[in-house]
Amino acid sequence: MTRVSRTRRTGAVVAGVLTLAFCATACGIRTTSVPVDAGPAPSRMPCEVPRKDVITQASPGLPVRVYLECASELASVERAARLPDEKTTDTRVRLAQVLLDELQARPSAAEREAGFTTEVRGPLVVSPGRSADPAGTLRLSRQPEDLPAAALAQIVCTFAESAATDGKVVLAGPGDYPARAYVCGEETKSRPDSSVPTLGPVTASP
Repeated sequence: MTRVSRTRRTGAVVAGVLTLAFCATACGIRTTSVPVDAGPAPSRMPCEVPRKDVITQASPGLPVRVYLECASELASVERAARLPDEKTTDTRVRLAQVLLDELQARPSAAEREAGFTTEVRGPLVVSPGRSADPAGTLRLSRQPEDLPAAALAQIVCTFAESAATDGKVVLAGPGDYPARAYVCGEETKSRPDSSVPTLGPVTASP
C-alpha cells in the first residue's frame, strides 16, 4: 500500500469519527465516560388481579375489601370472607376480626401472581374496647406500635374503609397504654413502610 493510500484511508477514518461526534452533539446526546445510574427498573407487577379471578359478591361469603402491599405501595383487593363461628353482640368487632383474618391469610395464587403480599403476621386477634376507652376503640392482641409499619398501615387502611369503623380508626393493645387514632391517607398508601400517621392518644368523652 502506497503512502498516499494510507494517508487517504487515515483521513477517511478521522472524518468518520468526527462525523459521529458531530451527530451525537447535534442530536442532543451527551457523551460520558462513566456509567449513568438511570435508577431502578420499573416494576413489572400489575398490582391488579384479573377480573375473572376477583372474588365478588356472587361468591359465597361476606364481600370485603382489604389492603395488601404491592410494588412497595398499598392496593386494595376484593375477597369473599367467611364469618367466624363465634357469636358476638358487637358486629363491628366481628367484622374487624374477619378483616384481620383476611390480612393474615396468604394471598391467593392470582394475587401473588399480580405481585401482592401481606406483612400482617398472626396470631392477631381483635377485641372490643374497655369501658374507659373512647367509643369505637378496637384492641389488638399486640400493641399497634410494635407491629411492622407496613402491617399497621394495612390494618389501618383496611379498617378505615370498612363498616368496622366510622372512618376514624382508634386502636389500642393488650396493655394499659391509651388508645390512639390512626389516619389512612395517600401518603400511608404510597409509603406503607413509613410510620403510620396518628392523631395521638385519644380519651373517652365525659
